[in-house]
Amino acid sequence: MSNGGRQANLAFVYVTSLFFAWGFVTATIDPLVPSVRSIFSLSYAESMLTQFAFFMAYGVVSLPAGIIVARQGFSRSILIALGAMVVGCLLIPLATSMRTYELVLLALFVIASGITLLQVAANPLAAVLGSPERSHFRLTFSQAFNSLGTVLAPYVGATLMLRGGVFGENGHADLEASRTESLRNIDVSFVMIALAITALAFFLWRVRGRIAAAAPAEPLEYSSPFKAFGSKWAVLGGAAIFLYVGAEVSIGSIMINFLMQPAIGTAVAAVLDKPVLVAETAGKLVSIYWMGAMVGRFVGSALLTRIHAGYLLSAAALIAALLCGTVSQSAGLTAAVCALAVGFFNSIMFPTIFTLTLERSTAPVASTSALLCMSIVGGAFLPVLSGHIADSASLAVAFFVPMIAYFFISAFAFSAGRKGVAGATTAAAPSAH
Repeated sequence: MSNGGRQANLAFVYVTSLFFAWGFVTATIDPLVPSVRSIFSLSYAESMLTQFAFFMAYGVVSLPAGIIVARQGFSRSILIALGAMVVGCLLIPLATSMRTYELVLLALFVIASGITLLQVAANPLAAVLGSPERSHFRLTFSQAFNSLGTVLAPYVGATLMLRGGVFGENGHADLEASRTESLRNIDVSFVMIALAITALAFFLWRVRGRIAAAAPAEPLEYSSPFKAFGSKWAVLGGAAIFLYVGAEVSIGSIMINFLMQPAIGTAVAAVLDKPVLVAETAGKLVSIYWMGAMVGRFVGSALLTRIHAGYLLSAAALIAALLCGTVSQSAGLTAAVCALAVGFFNSIMFPTIFTLTLERSTAPVASTSALLCMSIVGGAFLPVLSGHIADSASLAVAFFVPMIAYFFISAFAFSAGRKGVAGATTAAAPSAH
């Protein structure tokens, strides 16, 4: 292997660490949702504002993030993004010391703003660090580490945030002391993340010269997502991404509280040979939801070599919709298993929607890609809608929101499968998390 090849491979390894980082931070919000709900005595809809604040950054920051990458280059943009994430994490202890939920939301928005910039810089950088014919492999490999982050985060987050305090045996006996302990658990979680990101930023700053030497002299040209609104398939693909991310985040956000319902928790606890399903255990089970997505990416990659992407995506979305429908109409272990199983069928959705849209869009590739990345903002709106439904009806009924979203995705994918490719250009898809 030539020295240039080794340099590109090392740079790719460095960049892949970023995929793990933002996957971990994003999935940490899942155990945070039930934690803030209990600490601040929130409704389901109010607690879902954590996801709203987080994913709204994709809609607000995507445009300026593209401009920053175009002007500052890959390495500087990555360091700016990591710096923003650290600032956001350190705002969390300030928010908890002031007992201000609104400041928690602001901190999450700052963290997500950094992640948005990180994705805009790291996705194309991973794609170009090496031979063009292996760009899809590199993105898939990086996504595997992104998925690893989403699997580990709920487990670690539940261990740190959903133990003791308001979730302890005496949580309601001394409510103020319990809230203080739970707030301290949140502080510890995000300070640890801030320290880890700081260490990662320092390391990448040290090797920035190697990354710059292996990367193209200039970042990919920035193109406004608004140019893509002239293409029907770009708009439909954007809607599919909006609904997919919204559905995936909605399920992950309500999962812990859903599993802890008496009719569900008793059945799950019996299988785990535990007297009762506590919040920490329920939080750790969310890792199964995200692990399904990680395993499904490997299975899906193999199936995509034999089955048309549109039809495979349509089938996966249809099964996910049926699983959500089953959850809404059942109880006990059946509901729990079906809810967790949705993660496996989520696995291929984001990258497949992305590539199907790029193939059929008549808009410039950069503009279509930018619109699809902006559409991740769906993770802000659908969870709040699910929360309102959970408050007015039940958590089981809230699964109708992702069910409807998956039906639309299935129809989109089936139509895409029947529609010819508009252009010959395709691009590797970035990660949703």
